[in-house]
Amino acid sequence: MLGLKLPTDPRWANIVESNISEILTDHAWCEQKAATNAISIVVHNSERQDLVTDMLTLAKEELEHFEQVHNIIKERGLELGRERKDSYVNELARFMKKGSGRVASLVDRLLFSAMIEARSCERFKVLSENIQDKYLADFYRELMISEAGHYTLFLKYARKYGENLDVEERWQEWLAHEASIIDSYGKGEAIHG
Repeated sequence: MLGLKLPTDPRWANIVESNISEILTDHAWCEQKAATNAISIVVHNSERQDLVTDMLTLAKEELEHFEQVHNIIKERGLELGRERKDSYVNELARFMKKGSGRVASLVDRLLFSAMIEARSCERFKVLSENIQDKYLADFYRELMISEAGHYTLFLKYARKYGENLDVEERWQEWLAHEASIIDSYGKGEAIHG
């Protein structure tokens, strides 16, 4: 369903389990950034009422996820920690087309967002199936389902608003680009790391 070219090695879950505090902090900030991304889409596309409505709902959901992860951190006696740089997302962002018009920019932003949600969904699946901590395994299974919904929402709007563009071809380019960079990740205690 996700179309990702390279799967995450399940042994990545072992790396994560060796430093739960780090993955939880990274995950919390990923949720915050996802909420901020949705708000940014609203700010730049306020005339698209349906998109605004769904992005506001998505932003609230991402903030709820941030709160859920923060609560887990507190319950375990850990600290949130400072925001982490997400090199994976930064590399993806450089692939977005610049100066190609408002509609093309919106479509690329939506595909960029779908790409991140797809990989997050896949990573949450790996965690839910491989992490020994039952509570976190169940938690990541729930989030996997949520991320899959976000992924399809972003693709839906890319297709809707990109009706005069070859959205499917551009999506395949995104998938190929993501495959070219993801191989160097999956070795750290980060959702995309």
